Formats: sequence, C-alpha cells, structure tokens
Amino acid sequence: MVFILNKKVLICDDAMFMRMLMRTILSDLGITEIIEAENGKEAVDLYYENNPDMVFMDIAMPVFDGIEALKRIIDYDRDAKVVMCSAIGQQSVVYKAIESGAKDFIVKPFKKDDVLNALKSWA
Repeated sequence: MVFILNKKVLICDDAMFMRMLMRTILSDLGITEIIEAENGKEAVDLYYENNPDMVFMDIAMPVFDGIEALKRIIDYDRDAKVVMCSAIGQQSVVYKAIESGAKDFIVKPFKKDDVLNALKSWA
C-alpha cells in the first residue's frame, strides 16, 4: 500500500544509514520532497529555510541534540509536527520529547508501519 501525501518532510539523524532508511520508507509511501539534516543545528536552520510539513528527528545528535532542536523549532513554529525517533526507549526520554512539543515518538529500529501511522495522524 502506498500512502501518497503531498508534503515536505525533514529527516534529521546523524547516522547516514538511518537517514537513508527513512528516505526509502518515505519515498515508498509517496513522499517526494525530502530534506535531510545530520545534526540538530542543521535541522533548525533547514526548518527555518524550508518550513517543512513534518519532521522526523533523532534525539542523540551532535551540535544540538534532538530535544534542543525540537524546542527551537517549536519556539519558531508552535504548530510544527515533529516525530522523535530514537533507540532510547526510556519513558523519561519519551515524556521529555512530548513535553517539549513532539507530536509522536518512534523507537528505532522503526518500521514502515510506524512511519505510516505517524503520517496518517497528520493527514
């Protein structure tokens, strides 16, 4: 099943492999406009420049971690739709991300259905 969504999506992860995996999943779901950042500062800068419809962001990254980047994005755009993606499945990290403005949280390794469910919640 292909989920076609005419949206611009920003992927932020310091691991190139994870960005490539997310890009492949998003492409398979019909997303064609995908922007990539490899650290939190770059994600914030690209958000300001491109105003993407959705963001999938790792938590543990250099320069700004995902929580700091999330806070800066939410300060800029209170309606930003950010899904945090992390191998850290600890409840306290999930709460911190949600309290900081994240709309959802996906634990790595994420699957196509996880991404699809996050996208559907914004459709």
